[in-house]
Amino acid sequence: MSVLWWLVTLVKVGVIFGAVLGVVAYMTLAERKVSGHIQLRLGPNRVGPFGLLQPIADGLKLMFKEDIIPDHVDKVIYLLAPAISTVAAFAAYAVIPLGPPTDFFGLLPEPVPLQIADVNIGILYIFALSSMGVYGIVLAGWSSNNKYSLLGGLRSSAQMISYELSLGMSVVGVLMMSGSLSLTRVVEDQAGLWYVFLQPLGFIIFIIAAFAETNRLPFDLPEAEPELVAGYHTEYSSMKFSLFFMSEYAAMFTISAMAVTLYFGGWQGLPGLGTLGIPPVLWFVGKVAFFLFLFLWVRWTLPRFRYDQLMNLGWKVFLPLSLLNVLLTGLGLVLLR
Repeated sequence: MSVLWWLVTLVKVGVIFGAVLGVVAYMTLAERKVSGHIQLRLGPNRVGPFGLLQPIADGLKLMFKEDIIPDHVDKVIYLLAPAISTVAAFAAYAVIPLGPPTDFFGLLPEPVPLQIADVNIGILYIFALSSMGVYGIVLAGWSSNNKYSLLGGLRSSAQMISYELSLGMSVVGVLMMSGSLSLTRVVEDQAGLWYVFLQPLGFIIFIIAAFAETNRLPFDLPEAEPELVAGYHTEYSSMKFSLFFMSEYAAMFTISAMAVTLYFGGWQGLPGLGTLGIPPVLWFVGKVAFFLFLFLWVRWTLPRFRYDQLMNLGWKVFLPLSLLNVLLTGLGLVLLR
């Protein structure tokens, strides 16, 4: 591998990592703005024009807050847990394609893919890292030596197991149609028709299970404030507390990008119309922005499930429906061939 390849890869890592950090920061502002408008309030509007500097002020505040480590915690695991959740959430973005290969207006001798790594098991890589994220939550709950934190960690592990099955099975239909685990190949196969039109049931299961995977309302049982105070991060403060929030918003960004890649053509334009002169990267960003707004809209619109409703929905409704989707996809492929 040449020095140029390493240089380009490092630049891509830096740009994508910086972009995800920026999205995470300003998603906190968007969350408060959207909730404010839904509740007929203004939201943050004092720090900078239209409140645009509020995320910076919040970050500085958290950095300078006192870092309290309770005496009764398992210190090593307590400190490691937020890092596990954050690293897993950020690293998952490495295999998602942002656009077609480009030579950056002739600056490079040959086109390079707009993703950090084009691996042929990209979907398995993302699922593996999303499974790792729950370890941070479970370890945070256990190491805090707090009943509320422990209950939050246990709830998160049970919820993850219940909905990760449906999430994985909902994607099988896409894999059967594309014949590849590479996300780049999945996007290229949607040049003529997005998979959401061919896999409507799979998409519905995927997006609802994604809410459960990211612990967002109406599936935020691991940190239900009326019952568990703050759940698994009750004993956390300062930047360790903010790392859990960063991992949640980064996971939202990743799952939104994955939904766009698997079902809405990724960076492809409208089926049959192409990109309409709009850069493919902007198509991708616009679609992801829609799903991020959907996460915020649902949070401030729907009430939280009871825990028994959460489990019944995962095991008795979504899992059978996801298996049915695989069966219908297989039958469709056989009949069409």
